[in-house]
Amino acid sequence: MNAPTSLNVAGSMNNKFKMAALVALLSSVVWLNGCGRAEATKTESEIAEEEAQKVIPIPVEVSLVQKGSISSNYTTTAVLEAKEEAFVVGRASGIIEHIMVEEGDYVEKGQILAKLEPQRYELNLRRAQADMTGIEKELAKINKVYHQKLVSDDIYDKITAQYESAKATLALAQLDLKEATIVAPISGYIAERNAKVGNLTESFQRERMFHIVQQKELYGIVYLPEKELSKVHKDQKASLIITALNDKKINALVERISPVIDSKTGTFKVTLRVPNKDKKLMAGMFTQVSLNYNTRDNATLLPKKAMLALDDTINVFVVDNTGIANKVAIKTGYQEGDFVEVVEGLSGNETVVITGHQNLKDKALVNVVNG
Repeated sequence: MNAPTSLNVAGSMNNKFKMAALVALLSSVVWLNGCGRAEATKTESEIAEEEAQKVIPIPVEVSLVQKGSISSNYTTTAVLEAKEEAFVVGRASGIIEHIMVEEGDYVEKGQILAKLEPQRYELNLRRAQADMTGIEKELAKINKVYHQKLVSDDIYDKITAQYESAKATLALAQLDLKEATIVAPISGYIAERNAKVGNLTESFQRERMFHIVQQKELYGIVYLPEKELSKVHKDQKASLIITALNDKKINALVERISPVIDSKTGTFKVTLRVPNKDKKLMAGMFTQVSLNYNTRDNATLLPKKAMLALDDTINVFVVDNTGIANKVAIKTGYQEGDFVEVVEGLSGNETVVITGHQNLKDKALVNVVNG
């Protein structure tokens, strides 16, 4: 009876051992699975962090620094004026009978512009000629007897004076008839025609009949501050930008410099000579004037929009061959148009950032988007 009891106890203990081993095995598997998941999770985190640390290039636009000429200019404005112009008024009085020209016509000096009714002046001339003929005959008779002492000196002097008076009257009558024909005093274009057929014109009246301008060469009048006087000289170069001709650039020269300063404005007058060979310029056109003080050739030219004012210095970002933007401090000289002269900091063969550089940092990686 005791033997079966021993076997039961041994079997029970064996089952307990098997259960413990099974539990231990399951625990080991669970622990290994947990470790595997932890290890897998750590690897994903590292990958995400590495992705986050990748540098993204900043898109920018660039331009090449170049060599060229640049000038120091004084900029102002002017209105073009005709070098020669004439306001034609009638010297004789009368009714306008004919108009020979219209506005826009080109006329030569001495060409007929208009005619007044000539009848009155023709009659005056005929009368003066008749008086002159009578006095000449009378004077011829007196001369014959005067040398024989048959006529007193008083009579001779009186006839001689009458002759001179008749001679002057005849000359005035001839001049009046001549001035009944209005002619151009200069060559040029008819800018205004105020005369009309049938109108009465008075001798030397204030209202002008015609306005003639000669535009083969024009003047540009500018007024400069007195501090600029020492920088201006005759035949100095200037350039004009003509607004009405799509900002066409015209070269000009200093013709005259006023010797006095206007005490009210503190300025002096400078007259520019503006050629007009192609006849496209017109008096009255508005222009922007740049008076050239000095020109430097083979200068290092930088686009103005590449400059950045940082820390009280002027800087640019220079892009190297690896796509890195390096901040470089520069010193500038003359400025003209869209360019500025670089006197220190660049050699002239660099590529600089012109757009997208406001938020760039030194040594930043960039992506050039304009080729």
